[in-house]
Amino acid sequence: MITSVFKKSTPLNYSLVVILILVFFFLFQIQEPSWISSYFLGFQKLSLLCFILASFFLINFIVKKNGLSKDNGYTIFFYLLFILFFPTIFNNSNVIYANFFLLLALRRLISLQSLKASKEKIFDASFWILVASLFQFWCILFLILVFISIIFHVSRDYRNWVLPFIALLAVALIFLLVSLVFHFNAFEFFDKRAVVDFRIDYFKNNYENGALSIYVAVALFFVVSMITTLSNRPQIVHTSYKKVVACFFIAAVVYVISPDKSNDLLLFSITPLTIMASSHVEYVQQKLNNEIVFYVLICCSLFTFFAQL
Repeated sequence: MITSVFKKSTPLNYSLVVILILVFFFLFQIQEPSWISSYFLGFQKLSLLCFILASFFLINFIVKKNGLSKDNGYTIFFYLLFILFFPTIFNNSNVIYANFFLLLALRRLISLQSLKASKEKIFDASFWILVASLFQFWCILFLILVFISIIFHVSRDYRNWVLPFIALLAVALIFLLVSLVFHFNAFEFFDKRAVVDFRIDYFKNNYENGALSIYVAVALFFVVSMITTLSNRPQIVHTSYKKVVACFFIAAVVYVISPDKSNDLLLFSITPLTIMASSHVEYVQQKLNNEIVFYVLICCSLFTFFAQL
């Protein structure tokens, strides 16, 4: 049933997912309705919703444009299901903004396989990752993915290795200028955020702990599936999938070492996990197995979402 609905990419699929996003977003927001009487808070909620919707369409564009998925709606549906594991994401503006900029960077890095405008893509990806790090500092670790992409595609030209540092200088200069205009201490800004904290004791209740445990189990299933079947997939997408797997593990490291830890930080791992999940469903041609995967995920995501309201 589910595989039949999302087997083809149609306006109905997109409309259904958008409606579900709106429903779940406002179901979470009405738990604390104080924002309704404030124009500023209302605008902030609207901006978060816009960035979330933009992220959905951006990840869909990435997989379709680079041949990581066929013409279906699996990607956006998986993305929705994984976000529902951690509904507090809907209130975390820094994580949502950072994730959007990371998506812009990932779009450029995966398209690097075409070898067209490679220098522009490397600079753009580095720039967007550094912008994301202004919202969530340890997103700077995704620069590792830039250097991995350089190794895969354009390592022979030494200028490509310098471009991330030029992007760093550009973002630093812009940030310093903004700090001077708005009169805040740029060094103190980073000093508070460039902290490593391995503690995982932030859970407010057992449901948050349970959501994390289920998500880790699901993630392991799709990561192992991707790694074990990679050699059987078309050669042209091997490097792209390797970058996706690397992106997932970098996101896991960002979660583990970040201070002020919460399940929201796992949003950075949802994009690569979504791509791997969609690829798994397409690779496994048995309809019954795919239906089981979808229904198990739907049950888990709905349970964890409503349990944490």
